[in-house]
Amino acid sequence: MFSSELKFIVQLGILIVFTRIGGHWLRRWLRLPGVLGELIVGMLIGPYALGKISWPWVGAMFPPLTGAMPISTELYAVATFASIVLLFLSGLETDLSTFLRYSVAGTIVGIGGVVFSFLLGAGCALWFGLADSWLDPHALFLGAVGTATSVGITARILSEHRKMDSAEGVTVMAAAVFDDVLGVIILAIVVGTVRAETSGGPSWQHILWTAGKAFGFWIVATVAGLLLARRFSRILKYFKTTQAISALALGCALLVAGLSEMAGLAMIIGAYIMGLSLSRTDLVQVIQREIEGLHNILVPVFFATMGMLVNFAAVVPVFKIGLIYSLLAVISKVAGCGLPALFCGFNRHGAIRIGTGMLPRGEVALIVAGIGLTSGAIGQDIFGIAILMTVITTVLGPLFLSASFENPAPGLRHPEDTTKTVAPPIVLPFPSADMADFMVSRIVTAFRNEEFYVYRLTPEEPTYHIRKDDIFFILSRDGQEVRLTTSQRHATMARLLVAEEMLTLRSMLHMATEDGDYASFEQNFVATLFQDSTPPPAE
Repeated sequence: MFSSELKFIVQLGILIVFTRIGGHWLRRWLRLPGVLGELIVGMLIGPYALGKISWPWVGAMFPPLTGAMPISTELYAVATFASIVLLFLSGLETDLSTFLRYSVAGTIVGIGGVVFSFLLGAGCALWFGLADSWLDPHALFLGAVGTATSVGITARILSEHRKMDSAEGVTVMAAAVFDDVLGVIILAIVVGTVRAETSGGPSWQHILWTAGKAFGFWIVATVAGLLLARRFSRILKYFKTTQAISALALGCALLVAGLSEMAGLAMIIGAYIMGLSLSRTDLVQVIQREIEGLHNILVPVFFATMGMLVNFAAVVPVFKIGLIYSLLAVISKVAGCGLPALFCGFNRHGAIRIGTGMLPRGEVALIVAGIGLTSGAIGQDIFGIAILMTVITTVLGPLFLSASFENPAPGLRHPEDTTKTVAPPIVLPFPSADMADFMVSRIVTAFRNEEFYVYRLTPEEPTYHIRKDDIFFILSRDGQEVRLTTSQRHATMARLLVAEEMLTLRSMLHMATEDGDYASFEQNFVATLFQDSTPPPAE
């Protein structure tokens, strides 16, 4: 038999291997988001499926544990750490200017989603006779479970589709964060009400204090992070190496996440705030590059762990009610978030993307349901309904959101106010791919010197998304060609910047070829480089 430490290592290895295989298989063969493969792998190998099977010599690899959490504390801790890394990087990928511009829209969308979800969830409990009144614990918990949005799942899909800093993506992230804040406040009120019923009287002071503390921390942490970000980046630069800078930034994200949890919010909100604060500093590329490997390894483990929490036996007795509740949960987010988006400058395409982006409940709903179960406020039936809704929305959310981005139509009612009409790409041919790469690096450096936000879309391909306020550029290299795409309004700026870099390069080459001493310099340099520096043997 394995020791507990060895078993945890083997469990982690199994999750890493099979989530990567499952995610790759779904992306390559079914053209589905990789996160679905990771969730499905978690369901299959989890404690309620193959994980409980006892194998010779090793026993069950993922045996179900008693309590609200069927997996080990160590495994859940790794998943929590992975969710912090995911949301920290999501904050780094978010363009701050765009986030602030759409924060009001995000707030309105978040409020709409919370109100619709709570009313339809609680109404469903009353409809099927699961609750006697709106203040019944069953009604309150079914309402609270449906309010929050899984920021992690939505962020993953937006990142995969390179829409993190789009108007819809930023609005969804802002709404999801505000959604979670309101969801946690509602949960605090619900838990306080339930405890008050069992203890003999409502402690409204405690409820209001919890809600005020959570909301206050969110406001103070966000404002403080935005104001102190540049000063914090200067402090990080004292440590010189990129590894040290990235490690310290991630460590601070963990600290803010812990403070967020202590204040009554989810840890992932604190991590997102930290990433958002650093998104406009010149260290963002350094931190992203160093943490990307950790992200690729651990984040699939997070989604697999969420799948492992699904108890199929708890779902079966209430399957019919769970399906109807799940349908109402889908409608509540699509309508509750999509309709307000129509009044915030988005068209039908943008409203659908925002509504579907708010669908996944994921870990937040599971946490709320777990609190209700462990507190005795709900039984296995209500818990099973919540589980089924979580699974359905978590599966449908990525599918619908990915499908909504297949249509390239703009999501804003008046896209000319931001990006205008896209101009034909500026194509620059070069004699070789190496020269093209060199020119790309020159252009990227020039944009950064002008305080543009530069984000490399994927490590595998030399494509950059460059943005500053409402100015955007897409810079890429295709073989020996460099392509620069922007709006009609900003095409002249792009041509001038490229022309300046080309003139600088031409001037450097001209000086090198016409300088009479260059040939001798080259000869001496090569001779020095390859001369034998080994001392002659002693006679």
